[in-house]
Amino acid sequence: MTQPIGFIGTGTMGEPMCRRLALHSGAPVLACDLDPAPLKRLAADGVRAGSLEEIIAEARTIFLSLPGGREVEALCLGPNGLARRLEAGRTVIDLSTAPVALARRLFEEFDGRASAFADAPVARTRQAAIDGTLSIMVGATRPCFERIEPLLRLMASDVTHCGPAGSGQAVKILNNMVLFQTGVALAEALSIARAHGVDGAALFETLAKGSADSFALRNHGMKSMLPGTFPERAFSTEYALKDLGYAIDMAEEAGVPALGADVARELMERARELGHGAAYWPVLLKSIEDTVVDED
Repeated sequence: MTQPIGFIGTGTMGEPMCRRLALHSGAPVLACDLDPAPLKRLAADGVRAGSLEEIIAEARTIFLSLPGGREVEALCLGPNGLARRLEAGRTVIDLSTAPVALARRLFEEFDGRASAFADAPVARTRQAAIDGTLSIMVGATRPCFERIEPLLRLMASDVTHCGPAGSGQAVKILNNMVLFQTGVALAEALSIARAHGVDGAALFETLAKGSADSFALRNHGMKSMLPGTFPERAFSTEYALKDLGYAIDMAEEAGVPALGADVARELMERARELGHGAAYWPVLLKSIEDTVVDED
């Protein structure tokens, strides 16, 4: 019998990724999460809810999809963590976004016990996770990458081997930094246009036809900022601040100025102060709009 795939963390992104593995991998999937609700939904697609102990005992390949570095570190390196408990020959694939230094430490810990570790953070939207069109950036040895790539391609249309351990996290974090700064530019442009009586839809539709076109414009701008739709079951301001903090930490460690990232963080922190911490991160638009109202 094919050994089950383990999946730890079935939240906003984890649930649809876990579902795709269950539907398309040909292997049974055993999942655990602190919230029973997604596990109940996944049961309809053949996912078996289990405990962490069952996953450790049964799965040779274990995916992690957790909120951030703190949770990943606790699960893997805590007193009773995975690094201490997994037997040789297991592979841990971290789909979370976490610090580069942590990914490199995890590689050393798991590799030192004859297991394998890959950092494989994901990019794009929850809908992309549902459709299997994510972009996954992988930090791993070449043999490890070749072994796990078929599974990753069940969840993603783009899978890139970025280099050794930590490289996937570095590329993902910087991807998000660029995305957030683009979001700031879009929010500023939209606010300025509206203040001058220019229709926001006309602005964005015209930008999409020229050199200012981007993924951020077509998705975060047109689908979120323009209609003012900032749902809570999406990539929140809190999560965005976490990733932006990782990017700024990387910049500080390297002695590289990251002024644009600092501005994005300031606006997101303002959005959180306004009560939008759980809302989809393009809500940073409200930080700018609120400033305009205050000045009026």
